[in-house]
Amino acid sequence: MKVLVAAKCGFCPGVRNAISTAEQILAEAESDEPVYSLGPVIHNEDEVERLRKAGLQTVDSVDATDSGTVLIRSHGVAPSELDRLKQQGFQIVDATCVLVKRLQQIVKQLEAEGYEVVIIGEENHPEVQGVVGCVKDVVVVAGEEDLHRLPRDGKLGIVCQTTQSPERLGRMLGAIGRGSFRELKVINTLCKEAIKRQESAIELCQKVDVMFVLGGLHSANTRRLADLCKKHNEATFHLQNWDELDRSVVFGKKVAGVTAGASTPNWVIEEFVKHLEGFGENQ
Repeated sequence: MKVLVAAKCGFCPGVRNAISTAEQILAEAESDEPVYSLGPVIHNEDEVERLRKAGLQTVDSVDATDSGTVLIRSHGVAPSELDRLKQQGFQIVDATCVLVKRLQQIVKQLEAEGYEVVIIGEENHPEVQGVVGCVKDVVVVAGEEDLHRLPRDGKLGIVCQTTQSPERLGRMLGAIGRGSFRELKVINTLCKEAIKRQESAIELCQKVDVMFVLGGLHSANTRRLADLCKKHNEATFHLQNWDELDRSVVFGKKVAGVTAGASTPNWVIEEFVKHLEGFGENQ
């Protein structure tokens, strides 16, 4: 089978930094020194498992422990959580993506300027939760059904979860603009790397018979890639790795496209492509 891979896919700089940071602290840690990741270091089970075998313990909370090193993943955490970790005496290694740090600083500035902060994004996503923890008065809106939460005649400072699509941001801004407000200030906090992956995936999926989007099922940016591709090619499938492929979906197909989320390691992509290229020969 002929397989085409998206020009932009796989690890973004922020994720790459988080992984290399994790590998570095594991290499430098004493044999009896625990190393924790506060939540999965990235939203990819294969990579999390690889790092677990190397010694990185994923925890939702460090309350049950009293020492060790804590890695702050690329999604970041609220400042109060960082303060609590410092007070408990943990060694902190911060691998928060620079764009997420920028977003956190922006919402603090908006609040200082008297704006009521509005975040366009997924309320339960760790990046958004960390940003919410940076300010006192904030509203998170995932879709138009959430706009009733916005204050009437408010002075609104609007930002966006970094991995949302420009299409989603534009649609939400249009809907907010049709509502009741006194003032709007919008700051573009979208990740350019995520946008490049989205554009590359959309371009590729229109050229192939079947499209595969590789990455964790809990990865927001990977799900977004799959949703965007599905709009342009119904034969789009979101898989974590080769083991999840239902071979029947490629029967009769000549050309397959492959892309991957920003938290999908290269070895997962390469393994999938290798097996897929040899699929016709093995049947």
